[in-house]
Amino acid sequence: MTIQQFRLPDVGEGLTEAEIVTWRVAPGDPVRLNDVLVEIETAKSLVELPSPYDGVVQSLLVDEGQTVDVGSPIIAIRVDSEADATPDDTTGTRAAEPTTVPHPVGAAAAERTAVLVGYGVSAQEPTRRRRRRALSARSADTARPADTARSADTARSADTARVPHPSRPPVLTKPPLRKLAKDLGVELAEVRGSGPDGRVTRQDVLDHTARRVLPTPGAPGLAAQSAAQSSWSTASTADDAVRQDERVPVRGVRKATAAAMVASAFTAPHVTEFLTVDVTGTVELVDRLRKDPAFAGVRVGPLLVASLALLDAVRNHPDINARWDQENQEIVRFADVNLGIAAATPRGLLVPNLKASQDLSVRELAVALNELTVSAREGRTRPADLAGGTITITNIGVFGIDAGTPILNPGEAAILCLGAVRRTPWVVNEQVVPRWTTQLSLSFDHRLVDGELGSRVLAHVGRFLEDPMWGLAMR
Repeated sequence: MTIQQFRLPDVGEGLTEAEIVTWRVAPGDPVRLNDVLVEIETAKSLVELPSPYDGVVQSLLVDEGQTVDVGSPIIAIRVDSEADATPDDTTGTRAAEPTTVPHPVGAAAAERTAVLVGYGVSAQEPTRRRRRRALSARSADTARPADTARSADTARSADTARVPHPSRPPVLTKPPLRKLAKDLGVELAEVRGSGPDGRVTRQDVLDHTARRVLPTPGAPGLAAQSAAQSSWSTASTADDAVRQDERVPVRGVRKATAAAMVASAFTAPHVTEFLTVDVTGTVELVDRLRKDPAFAGVRVGPLLVASLALLDAVRNHPDINARWDQENQEIVRFADVNLGIAAATPRGLLVPNLKASQDLSVRELAVALNELTVSAREGRTRPADLAGGTITITNIGVFGIDAGTPILNPGEAAILCLGAVRRTPWVVNEQVVPRWTTQLSLSFDHRLVDGELGSRVLAHVGRFLEDPMWGLAMR
């Protein structure tokens, strides 16, 4: 019998850390090879990690909500037979070494780099400096007495071999309830379970939240404490609710987006141009496509036509589909148009892209847009879909916003912003008539896109939206 530690792998994105979102197992649970152990959130997507072993969960080494570095042990699994252990780890004394499963036979297999789920990770520590967290102090305070009693040499040699016990008993509950507790900021270990065998129920979490937020009748000094914590508290009586500022850790997608936007805003000189256009033809085309049997079950909207317009503009003005290579002082013109679609999700802003979108038919593009946006909002975006974008479109019109000045997605030369489509007065043949209109804005990197090119691209998109049949005939 051996104890195997599964380290957080590089899931193929080249990232250095991830957040533990939801454990799918608990200590004592039996697991089989490829059973899902945990759901993690990287700076790009949610990923499920499968088990590389058959065995029984010994302990969870990282709490939900904690961010850990790639290569850090996250779970210990008791393997019942030596056949399930790695060749160098049959004694259980090297549990912290990177774990592997047998490679397929062949020369190619022998050269395989073990970086993906189930194959372990590099034994090297991440090169970037580890972030200092309060959790590190907690892990030091909860060391077992048996561990502290070891000699210095023994402790150093066994530091990665021992399997730390949880500092508190595991909480009996289900993953959806763990997520609810996380969203409410509740430590499940502090909640008294009222269910069978002490299991924590949904009502237990809600009751605990209510007791934490609302004052307890007769609690001494509560009003004074509330006033000290919140300078804008409405009153100091024990019957008033306590209002406090909230601090939300910045991590995952939001952290990566913030860093990317700052880098983009202070690296590329942004220029934004605006154009108001009559999109009545686009609205009519959308209505026709929705009634077309060939588009049955496919969501069609102005974003589809705007995407077609941008693709056509790139076909006619390929210099807009490029990036600035600062290191080599070169302009890189992309061969394909990997069209990025900015999507607002519960986890923050994501910009997945459609590879070689210039080759898609109208229906194929509509289907791909649907799949891309739905998967992004459900947290199922693949890491590959978030890399390699060449030009982006963002639709703020869905929020009723008329126009904006979007920041470039790093590594791209332009981003098109589609505003709300509204019924407004418009001059047609010297007469004012109601028409469907929208405002377009195009932000571009002025290092490689001058005013003329940016203006031509925006005007081309506008003409396509005004007369989409003309645009489709030119494809």
